[in-house]
Amino acid sequence: MQLDRTRQPEIHALQPFVIQSPERYVMANGIPVEVIRAGEAEVLRLDVMVGGGQWEQEQPLQAMYTARMLREGTRSFTSVEIARRLDFYGAWLDVSSSMNYTFITLYCLKKYFAETLEVVASMLREPCFPEEEFSIVIQANRQKFLVNQNKVDVLARKQLNKALFGVGHPCGRYAVMEDYDLLTTESLRKMHRRFFHSGNCICYLSGMADEDALRQLEAVLGQEVWGEVSTLEPMSDKPIFPASEKQFFIERPDAVQSAINLGMFTLDTSHEDYQKFRVLVTLLGGYFGSRLMKNIREDKGYTYGIAANVVSYPFHNQLLISTQAANAYARPIVEEVCREIHRLHEECVTEDELTMVRNYMMGDMCRGYESPFSLADAYIYLRTMGLDSSYFTCAQEAIRTITVSDIQTLACRYLHTEDMTEVIAGKKL
Repeated sequence: MQLDRTRQPEIHALQPFVIQSPERYVMANGIPVEVIRAGEAEVLRLDVMVGGGQWEQEQPLQAMYTARMLREGTRSFTSVEIARRLDFYGAWLDVSSSMNYTFITLYCLKKYFAETLEVVASMLREPCFPEEEFSIVIQANRQKFLVNQNKVDVLARKQLNKALFGVGHPCGRYAVMEDYDLLTTESLRKMHRRFFHSGNCICYLSGMADEDALRQLEAVLGQEVWGEVSTLEPMSDKPIFPASEKQFFIERPDAVQSAINLGMFTLDTSHEDYQKFRVLVTLLGGYFGSRLMKNIREDKGYTYGIAANVVSYPFHNQLLISTQAANAYARPIVEEVCREIHRLHEECVTEDELTMVRNYMMGDMCRGYESPFSLADAYIYLRTMGLDSSYFTCAQEAIRTITVSDIQTLACRYLHTEDMTEVIAGKKL
């Protein structure tokens, strides 16, 4: 049958769907493994999450460079040998740290899993933090730090967190150039000894993860207890000392554009209104057809893009509205953001607009959980936030059932411009 291209296809709302759950195992040495068997390609991804990050570090940069230096040499492999082996087997490796975890992520062909896994195991258990490589890495990152210090978006983001959390809080404390001089390989070894052991990590294995791959993982990483296994104190919240001021301007005389950040603390992820609040934030500025995009990008032409989203930190969530624009438009953008928030207080959104947001969010969830690796990301997110898989069901339920009156009620209850901290970094006109 030939398509009638003069008629628009009917739009159907997505029905609730089930997110594939991982299979859970515990290896001989007690390390838990969550396995996501999906996909048809002969590839695997291994994520090793080690508890401990910037929240627990004793000095700035300690967590970041403990992770960064893992690939710079071990007792079994030099940095060159690590790079060559990964390249030879077509593998890709990433190491990073967050507030509460260090992550090692390996992508590899299934047939070479054992060979590349040996490198990961050596990095985890026996890094040597060589002085020469450490000096090279620090010198290179000093230069990157200097470059970033001139970026208005970096300056605005740091100032917002300093204002909200206080400079004594892990989320408001940022490294300065002198911290690079104070960092030593011994401080990295100390953090490694404290956190890197078999009692403080969890593995996620995704892709073509059959029994053979699981056996290889246990043979290399899960047989014996390794590291200085000790009991760690659970993370606890730290005092917040927010600034009394609500407006900050960072002068950059040579800036072509200004960075505008508006932020405030908002609902905890476990709050009963959180999932519906996410719908409100998406409608305000969370996708290309949002209120802020239509007003500030399409109608006013002030910027190429503006976004509103909820940023999660340990124990706290933050509503962040951010953009960059010509210096002359910084103040008008702030005014328009406030105007759009006030509109949400005073007027009900239309059913058509809310339906568009519902369809976008449900479709985005479908796209986000369609591959084994994106599923791994989803379950890793749950782990970092201390949530369980009911999160997915609750999210779908909130999207499907939210009403136009709910949107207005939530806006009046949780979106107040007077609670927002404003940071502009750019050229003063």
